[in-house]
Amino acid sequence: MSDDLQQALAGVRADIDRIDGQLLELLNERARCAQRVGDIKAEHGEGGHIYRPEREAQVLRRLQEVNPGPLPSENITFFFREVMSACLSLEQPLSIAFLGPLGTFSESAATKHFGHAANLLPQASIDDVFREVESGHAHYAVVPVENSTEGAVGRTMDLLLATPLKICGEVVVRIHQNLLSTEADFSAITKVYSHAQSLAQCHEWLNRMLPKAQRISVGSNAQAAQLAAAEAGAAAIAGEAAASRYKLPRLAENIEDEPNNTTRFLVLGKHDAGPTGRDKTSLIMSAPNRTGALHELLQPLSLAGVSMCRLESRPARNALWEYVFYVDLEGHRDEPMLKAALETLAANAAYLKILGAYPVAVY
Repeated sequence: MSDDLQQALAGVRADIDRIDGQLLELLNERARCAQRVGDIKAEHGEGGHIYRPEREAQVLRRLQEVNPGPLPSENITFFFREVMSACLSLEQPLSIAFLGPLGTFSESAATKHFGHAANLLPQASIDDVFREVESGHAHYAVVPVENSTEGAVGRTMDLLLATPLKICGEVVVRIHQNLLSTEADFSAITKVYSHAQSLAQCHEWLNRMLPKAQRISVGSNAQAAQLAAAEAGAAAIAGEAAASRYKLPRLAENIEDEPNNTTRFLVLGKHDAGPTGRDKTSLIMSAPNRTGALHELLQPLSLAGVSMCRLESRPARNALWEYVFYVDLEGHRDEPMLKAALETLAANAAYLKILGAYPVAVY
């Protein structure tokens, strides 16, 4: 290495060291400000919920808007989520329940939304995830609600009908599926473990590449990876987190049938969120059993100019051939036009439950 090159690199590295020192000072200053916010709330008897999803969404969107680059907005969002996570943990580490074991896409969603400073609590089933927060053993839950390829997650939908919890956020995770195994090639694989949704997401790939392998549905992709790691001739379909955690080689990557395969997760807690200007309101409703009843229910939303971004029916649990409708609306329940439309809807619906109002996912 020439003297000129060494001198040029030394100058840039000195700048990096100086900037790192400034970043360190500013990060700690930000942490002290966060602590003062907590102290001020306590002094005024406003302890409440230390996690404010609307405030976090507003901060992240503002940073994306003013970001001049060269760092992409996705990296800026990741960095500042971690900063906010660390600052929150100084006041009270958040406990987050999710569908385990460790290594699932649900873990990835929980970490993406709450950062690595959160205390993650893997659960054996989606039912257990709900119960952990309902009982007060965890602050928030992260549960899958729909996949762009396979549609709604039925168990989550059914539990939303009865739970007292509120939706206070959403997380969108791009799903890349991998074939994991200790076997060296496809010819040695006789069975493939995975969650039923993941098996369905890779159905055509499996038909082409492993047509004779038995497909076995298990509770989670991470559980599938655990089984495949311990069994000769077995493979798992799972994500990168499971591959790393259970030290399984990837025989094939990105094997999902749809290239834009994405899963949406809901964040549940004992409160919803305030308005941010870019929000959703979710609800469950049922219509009287008569011709045109659903049209009549939706008409106030149309007249108010409220956009509906999701409408899905599920069988009601209390009557044969009766259905409830899950609806996602653009806007916050406290916005005047939407609030008035919801009041009309409540008067006309046979059943109405507002699941929560929350910020649209920040990528």
